[in-house]
Amino acid sequence: MKVMLIKDVYKLGHAGDIKKVADGYGRNFLLPQGLAVLATAGALKQVEKIRKQAEIRRAKENSELQGLADQINGVVVKFSAKAGDTGKLYGSITTQDVATAVSEETRFEVKKQQVDMQPIRNLGEFTASIRLTIDLVPEVKVIVHREGEAHEEEAAEEEVEAPEAKVEEVVEETAEEKVEEPAAETPAEVPAEAADETAETKEA
Repeated sequence: MKVMLIKDVYKLGHAGDIKKVADGYGRNFLLPQGLAVLATAGALKQVEKIRKQAEIRRAKENSELQGLADQINGVVVKFSAKAGDTGKLYGSITTQDVATAVSEETRFEVKKQQVDMQPIRNLGEFTASIRLTIDLVPEVKVIVHREGEAHEEEAAEEEVEAPEAKVEEVVEETAEEKVEEPAAETPAEVPAEAADETAETKEA
C-alpha cells in the first residue's frame, strides 16, 4: 500500500514523504498511530504544507536535544550476566535494560522504544542507538561480561597500580631527605688581628 507520512518515522522517512509499505505495517501501525495517511489525491495536495510544518518542528526539536545527544553519545553501560562456556547468556539483555542503564548514567529518561538494538544473548561489546529525533540518534556502547569477571579485572588493575604508587612515594621521600640535609659547616673566618697575634706569640 502507498502512504504519505505526516510525521517523521525512524528508518522510513520524513513527514511529507510518499512511501510504499507492507499492508500489515501500514494498517496495523502507521495509520492507527497517526504517523501516515493513505496517499490519496486529496492527501497529496497537502504534501508541501505538511513538509514545511514538519521542517519547523524538526529544527526546533533538534536544537533542543542536541546537547543531550552529545551527552549520550559514547556512554558506556556494563552488565554482569551468567553465561555458559561458549559465552551464551542464560537470558538476555533487553532494550528495557539498556534504557534503564542509560537513564541512570545521563539522568535523562530513556524509554525502551527509543533503544534500537536486538536483544543481546552473548558476552561481548555491542552498540545500541538511542532515538531522540529522526536526525539525532546517538550511540552507546554496551559491554556484557561474565558474572564476577569484572571485579577480578578491576582488582588486578589495582594491584598493578599499587607498586607504581609505592615507587613514587619512595622517590618523593628520598627527594625530601636530600632537601632537609643540613649543609656542611664551613670553618669560621679568623679575623686578621687575631691571626697577627697568633703569629707573634709563635715567634716569641
